[in-house]
Amino acid sequence: MIKYFTFTICFLVMTTASWGQFGFEQPNTSENPSSWTAKVEKESDSIYSVIISAKIEDTWHLPSQTELKEDENGPTPTEFNFDYDTTQIKKLGMTTEPEGITKFDEIFKTELTYFENEARFSQRFKVLDLEGDLDLEILFMICNDEMCLPQDQKRFNFKIQKGELSVAETKAIEVKSKDKIRTEALKLDLKGKSEFKLNSEEGEDSNFTIFFLGFIGGLIALLTPCVFPMIPLTVSFFTKGARTKKIGLINAIMYGAFIFLIYVLLSLPFHLIDSVNPEILNNISTNPILNIIFFVIFMVFAFSFFGYYEITLPNSWSSKLDQKATSIGGIVGIFFMALTLALVSFSCTGPILGSLLGGSLTADGGATMLSFGMGGFGLALALPFALFALFPNWLNSLPKSGGWLNTVKVVLGFLELGLAFKFLSNADLVEHWGILKREVFVGIWILIGIAMVLYLFGKLRFPHDGPVSKLSKGRVFIGILTLAFVIYLIPGLTNSSSANLKLLSGFPPPLFYSIYEKETEGPLGLKAYKDFDKGLEAAKAQNKPILLDFTGWACVNCRKMEEQVWSVSDVYQTIKNDYILISLYVDDKEKLSDEERFNFKRANGSVKKIRTIGDKWATFQTLNFKNNSQPYYVLLSPNLELLNETIAYEPSSEAYFSWLETGLENYKNKKDKTE
Repeated sequence: MIKYFTFTICFLVMTTASWGQFGFEQPNTSENPSSWTAKVEKESDSIYSVIISAKIEDTWHLPSQTELKEDENGPTPTEFNFDYDTTQIKKLGMTTEPEGITKFDEIFKTELTYFENEARFSQRFKVLDLEGDLDLEILFMICNDEMCLPQDQKRFNFKIQKGELSVAETKAIEVKSKDKIRTEALKLDLKGKSEFKLNSEEGEDSNFTIFFLGFIGGLIALLTPCVFPMIPLTVSFFTKGARTKKIGLINAIMYGAFIFLIYVLLSLPFHLIDSVNPEILNNISTNPILNIIFFVIFMVFAFSFFGYYEITLPNSWSSKLDQKATSIGGIVGIFFMALTLALVSFSCTGPILGSLLGGSLTADGGATMLSFGMGGFGLALALPFALFALFPNWLNSLPKSGGWLNTVKVVLGFLELGLAFKFLSNADLVEHWGILKREVFVGIWILIGIAMVLYLFGKLRFPHDGPVSKLSKGRVFIGILTLAFVIYLIPGLTNSSSANLKLLSGFPPPLFYSIYEKETEGPLGLKAYKDFDKGLEAAKAQNKPILLDFTGWACVNCRKMEEQVWSVSDVYQTIKNDYILISLYVDDKEKLSDEERFNFKRANGSVKKIRTIGDKWATFQTLNFKNNSQPYYVLLSPNLELLNETIAYEPSSEAYFSWLETGLENYKNKKDKTE
């Protein structure tokens, strides 16, 4: 009974965890709050100083060039890399910097030196030739008291012409008068900023949530045929093969610690990618190509779990590592044993790690969130080896390996199959292909559910399944549970109020993305303007306040808000009757017309090309509200007065309704004062 109970609980938790993986939204990050300029000052006939100045916005600071000690943590020091031909120009000394602020940092728990407001750096050179080039790359981080933005870079080019060093003209994206006009059109003359707070933070602690989900994924991996049989064998090896019981215990604990470390280390390459280009990870959730790649990968994982083939790493890798572990021994040998386990179990852990990778990266949490997830996964795999070494008698309570392990694997395959279509749905939504309308998506899940029921009841078999002479209670129970889930999905195929499927909010496409003819293209049948200017015009004409909804086609929490909070009667009626709803989709990949396209010049001087509807509304949100998370809600009067604090994800319908009511009351008070 223990194994059936464990199997059932893990199945349910894995399903919940799979839903949860797509429940994160991107953390707020602002435009880089610094700007850089460069000039050249002549000291003598051949000696020049390159002067680089950085202006830093209030509340932010720039780390100095001072390298941190090996035992210190902190932001990456500012770095100046000059590239030049030594026959043309000679560098004199080091790059100098002004005297900074040195103080103990509470976050990094060490003394750091940094600059506020402005910093001026200088590097001297001696010109040796009449013609030449000098390139400069600056690598820097900008931090405040709560966080550091990902490392950014700035480049400058200098020319030697007729023996004179000067700043070269850099090719920049041209900002024309049309661009300036369209940029100004995006800016709102917001009133009431001092009265109401612009919320720029989300209340959800995504890192620890995905750590928990990674931990659950690791527990599931323990129940697979590649890992479960290894537990008693490995623990027995350490407890019985060591000279003393204490040494065996220490070795087993170290083995578990190395397993944890290995899985955390697997996430490090993504930190490198994130630092080189932060937008790579932040844009995965809305990138159609990457979502299709994830769809294909998950399909491959699913059929691997079904037993049609195995995804394994080269046997030579594990063999060599096993030989090293045996020959070296000691701490290093134990590390290689842990690495061997990670490799030989890849055919079972790989698909689960793929789910973790897809769930964290498509959540826009980037490499940090992935590290938390991998840490949770590694911890769950490592714990049994330490615990069973501490309490070896527990090994007797473990269920014996058998066909039930393959059943776990196949069930996971069905879950992977369902998750695959979520990625395809993301691509379909942002590109408006119309392939996976809501009812089609739900129908596919129903078919997957039916196939899983048939499998659990022994009517469907896969390559590694033996004949089912008698159904176990566990299979019957989970089969009935899956059948109940399929029955719950069936109303989702209809054009009725029962099609909401609140328990799955955020997973299927929105209700209005339907095969049925809808009166409006807004959530829940609400009238929603998808252009701010048209919505503002309607608000003025009807003399109603505005509910400005920054949302996304691939935004899970946006769907949860619409289907779980907005669907509540009081909230729904208030939005429908008392507000003008403007829903702006920041991930919409539909191209703007040639006339509507423009180049947006940021405050730091860089230029962003506005080419899609999503580009326009994402820039509109960041420019006016200093926020780029979704969902994000703003209450405005037709005169662009803030009527309440802005809010993000709010799962309480009571709190959201109160927020709407407060906005209405403030609107009425403002109207009364002007009349």
